[in-house]
Amino acid sequence: MEASLDLQRAIRARLIAAPALTAAVPAGHILDRNAGPELFPCILIGEGQALAGDGLMRTRHEIFLDLHVWADEPGLATAKLICGLIRDTLRDGPWALEAHHVADAYFQATRFMRDPDGRHSHAVITLRAHLVEAA
Repeated sequence: MEASLDLQRAIRARLIAAPALTAAVPAGHILDRNAGPELFPCILIGEGQALAGDGLMRTRHEIFLDLHVWADEPGLATAKLICGLIRDTLRDGPWALEAHHVADAYFQATRFMRDPDGRHSHAVITLRAHLVEAA
């Protein structure tokens, strides 16, 4: 299985199984899709990048994955609250991936933005993970 897809599936499974997070963002609003947000608040699993990791065996991968958080408010408080809940949800292991082990994972960056429409807030969390193919 492609490493970034394996990580993406594990992240979504973890997010929709977290009661504290789904109290703020219903599980049905945590999606992987190309369209813009239609349901608020929501988390859209966004862009990713997979890079070859270190090692001669080429079984290691460095993955970057963006999570887009959208809220129906002109300020940023709800988006920041949801980002904190995502961090709490993803902080602890173990991660259940199908074909890989997570050697390390961390939050590369979080950006908070006001949407130009003046009604919505948007945040982007970039996760960075080092995966090793399972034997």
